[in-house]
Amino acid sequence: MLNADNLGVRRGQRWVLEGLSLQLRAGEVLGVLGPNGAGKSTLLGGLCGELSADAGKVTLDDRALAEWAGVERAKRLAVLPQASTLEFGFSVEQVVGMGRLPHRSGQARDAEVVAAALAATDCAHLQQRSYLALSGGERQRVHLARVLAQLWPDQPGKANGTLLLDEPTSMLDPLHQHTTLQAVRTFAAAGAAVLVILHDLNLAARYCDRILLLEQGRAAALGTPADVLQAARLKQVFGLDVLVQAHPELGHPLIIAR
Repeated sequence: MLNADNLGVRRGQRWVLEGLSLQLRAGEVLGVLGPNGAGKSTLLGGLCGELSADAGKVTLDDRALAEWAGVERAKRLAVLPQASTLEFGFSVEQVVGMGRLPHRSGQARDAEVVAAALAATDCAHLQQRSYLALSGGERQRVHLARVLAQLWPDQPGKANGTLLLDEPTSMLDPLHQHTTLQAVRTFAAAGAAVLVILHDLNLAARYCDRILLLEQGRAAALGTPADVLQAARLKQVFGLDVLVQAHPELGHPLIIAR
């Protein structure tokens, strides 16, 4: 899977990410939290190779990220950026089908995967719509379906890729915030490793196995939601007074602003 060892990224003379080491594990969702400017999107850029590392290294399946050929890397690593732009009037089905370009699995298999990814993201009813006619939230779900299709397992329940998601719920209504993260959770349960950047502390507490809390480009904490989401630490990093209680039904931390 994907590993970062002492990763650092610099802009000019300033380190915007420094000393980050983490391992993305198969079957796990790792959430990344932090205030604006903490280095969350920089971390994602460094992990996927969009940004060059000024210190440390990133490896994919024990090989340096730069050593992977583009097509082979795309079969193992998919990225959903914070904003995805597309200015052509493709149908939703065609947009999601772009995720299958690295594969040579045949038209019939690609159609099966596209249909499954659309269903997983609650986009099946949009299949024949023009992408340009969609709302912002609908577009966001379609792009999630596209990256899921890119890594969709050849055998049911046998996913083995790494998925990097930058704020996939930012434009979604409450229902689709949960359906989206449940789809991500299900994908991880099939064997994928997932990193997801979020701003909602309660969504992270519910759907993530571990949480990385960033502060000024460095790791303030890394561990289970119960370990990381503590009132004193959240006050220190976000400047927000909160109560942290156990969810009455599910048991994960529930964060309530004072």
